[in-house]
Formats: sequence, C-alpha cells, structure tokens
Amino acid sequence: MSGIENYENLANAIVLQAVRDYRTALKLLKMNPSNKSAKIEKENIERFFWSDWYKVLTSVDGESLIRVLRKEVDA
Repeated sequence: MSGIENYENLANAIVLQAVRDYRTALKLLKMNPSNKSAKIEKENIERFFWSDWYKVLTSVDGESLIRVLRKEVDA
C-alpha cells in the first residue's frame, strides 16, 4: 500500500467517523431536544464539515452532507 493510499484511507476514516457521530447526535436530539451534550457534539461536527480541514480530507461538500444526514434522521 502506498503512502497516498494510506493518507486516503485515513482521510476517509476521519470523515466516516464524523458522519457516524453526527447521525448519533441528531438521533439523540430527536429523542431529547434539550440534550446539551448532543447539541454541542452536533455543532462541533457541523463546524468540522464547514472547515478547511474537512475540505483537505474530501471533495464531498460539507453543507450537502449535513442536509442529507438531517433528512436521513428525520425520515
């Protein structure tokens, strides 16, 4: 495995973990909208999806990803 493949695998793992964590936070907030820790987690992950660091890791638009995940959890 090349260094570039290793980087891509790590970048994908970081983004996928953020997606899993965001889904969890959204589900917790759906069950209990006053859950402060879930709200903080959601806000932190949204900042990550809007960050320059996120743009380095993936070409997937962060705002579009947020919309898709919100629709998924609301469904």
